[in-house]
Amino acid sequence: MLAPKKTFTLLQLTQSIHRAVQSAFDGRYWIVAEMNKLNFYPKSGHAYPELVEKQDGVIVAEMRANLWKNDFERINQNFIQAIQEPLKDGIKVLMNVSVGFDSKYGISLTIHEIDPSYTLGDLEQEKQNSILALKQQGLFDLNRKKSLPLLPQRLAIISVANSNGYQDFTHIIDGNSWKYKFFHMLFPSLLQGDKAVADLTNQLNRIRKVAHHFDAVVIVRGGGGDIGLACYNNVNLCKVIAEFPLPVLTGIGHRINESVADMVAFKNLITPTDLGNFFLQQFHNFSLPVQRAEEMLADKSLRQLSETKTKLHANVLLFRSVVETLLVRNTWKIETLRVGLRTQTLQRMSVEKGNVQKLSTALTNDARMLLTAGRVSVSKLNEELKNRTIIRLSKEGMSVNGLENSVRLLDPRNVLKRGFSITLVKGKAVTDESEVNSGEEITTLLYNGTIKSIKE
Repeated sequence: MLAPKKTFTLLQLTQSIHRAVQSAFDGRYWIVAEMNKLNFYPKSGHAYPELVEKQDGVIVAEMRANLWKNDFERINQNFIQAIQEPLKDGIKVLMNVSVGFDSKYGISLTIHEIDPSYTLGDLEQEKQNSILALKQQGLFDLNRKKSLPLLPQRLAIISVANSNGYQDFTHIIDGNSWKYKFFHMLFPSLLQGDKAVADLTNQLNRIRKVAHHFDAVVIVRGGGGDIGLACYNNVNLCKVIAEFPLPVLTGIGHRINESVADMVAFKNLITPTDLGNFFLQQFHNFSLPVQRAEEMLADKSLRQLSETKTKLHANVLLFRSVVETLLVRNTWKIETLRVGLRTQTLQRMSVEKGNVQKLSTALTNDARMLLTAGRVSVSKLNEELKNRTIIRLSKEGMSVNGLENSVRLLDPRNVLKRGFSITLVKGKAVTDESEVNSGEEITTLLYNGTIKSIKE
């Protein structure tokens, strides 16, 4: 007959395990692990971290831990003071733990202390390894050798749409008081944690495909401590930045925690606000010389116009003086010629009248002589008289024509036609400026028309 089986309840078994664990692990231990998830519950104040260890990116060990409220508050405060960051997911920590077993929740670790200096040292070691690797591959200074356009207007921005850093940057460039215009496009990405490296790399690869549409790449986020910036020390991400075909500018942290990404980027302006002001300064550097040239051109133009205006005014005064002098001189000459012409015309007419009378007398005498002599008939007499009259009139006509031409040349209208004019005041010709009072109306006779004006 088989002996009865010895059986235990589940509670008895778990209690036995609890005693065994307490007996085997009765102290505290310093262990290194990655805090995969913090699992903090604000309502209770407790945290239940998931601790893992990875080898080549594969989890080889995993355990749940407890971080009770009072310990959490103390440890978290120490962490913030030491490295300017709170406890969070995805950090590697050195912690003091005790091993425990609960009948309901199983085996777990209770965290009593975390050494922030280990986490800081681990991050610094990764940073130095990345710097060394990039320098050995000749990539460390590669992006800084890129050329930024004179006016970088087309910006590809990698950030989170609702992050303060992105809002600060776009506010600076879009709200500038100088009305400089920028085109920018957001390529959203995680900015911290284990997944940030892959996300940032993917967005850089997206931008690479349309690089001809942009002048530069901007990576912006709010400030943070070294833990928050750990992904920017990743050698693979920094290699993509160094080899990128466009200048990459970063504004991802504060002065005291420069990441490797900042070091290999074309330009590191520390904060998003500084980075925005950097782009505005590029426009200032271009616009200020243009503005100074514009002001210089305007000043020279005004001075040139002023000088030309002064010269023109002087020439106008000189021209007016010369014209008035010529007018006075030629008006006197015209008046003298008019008087002389009238006198000569009367004299010539008197002489020609006497000549005509003499001719008439001579012709009459010739006719009488012919009639008396009876040598010609009446018809022949008339013909002879007609011929002699024509010859005499032709000779005298030539004299009259010459006189007429002389009179025509001395006619005041022909003098006016040659560009001269006559100035009249109250219908009388003016030969001296003193004859005209200020405000008095002046009539200027031209060859074709008249001009009325008022003396100043």
